[in-house]
Amino acid sequence: MRGPLEGVDPLLAPVLFSFQQAREDIAKYTEGLTTEQLWARPFGFGSVGFHIRHIARSTERLLCYAQGRQLTAEQLAELKSEHDAGDTLDAVLSEMDARFRAAEQWIRTLDRGSLTEARGVGRKMLPTTVIGLLVHTAEHTQRHVGQCISAAKLIRQQDILKATPQED
Repeated sequence: MRGPLEGVDPLLAPVLFSFQQAREDIAKYTEGLTTEQLWARPFGFGSVGFHIRHIARSTERLLCYAQGRQLTAEQLAELKSEHDAGDTLDAVLSEMDARFRAAEQWIRTLDRGSLTEARGVGRKMLPTTVIGLLVHTAEHTQRHVGQCISAAKLIRQQDILKATPQED
């Protein structure tokens, strides 16, 4: 509900807004997390770092399919490393921002007439369309934003509980 984006087809703007909201929400809820907190897995769930990386890399993968291409060996290798701990919060946020910027640049060039073009996803070439992939990209992004926020809140709560002296 942010109004039109100048020069962007109204059918495409919601995807761009999804990226904008993801940046804002993730920045807000991850502010101040240490690298250890970033990669902690509260109750065995995915870490905050995983969700941020997954948002970034899956956006690139989904739009690769939207462009009618298949994944590269590098993209497949990155998929396997999304849970790997180590990068700082700044590093994973920068990766997400860079991949969002590339996605936004491509989305801004789309012609409305291409939105119903058929696309295939993965080795099985699951049938969809360009607009189907764009909508899924926005949905998927927001799903993982929610999981990222939940993980960040759980980590902070666990740390508070660890720091609170227990009575005997």
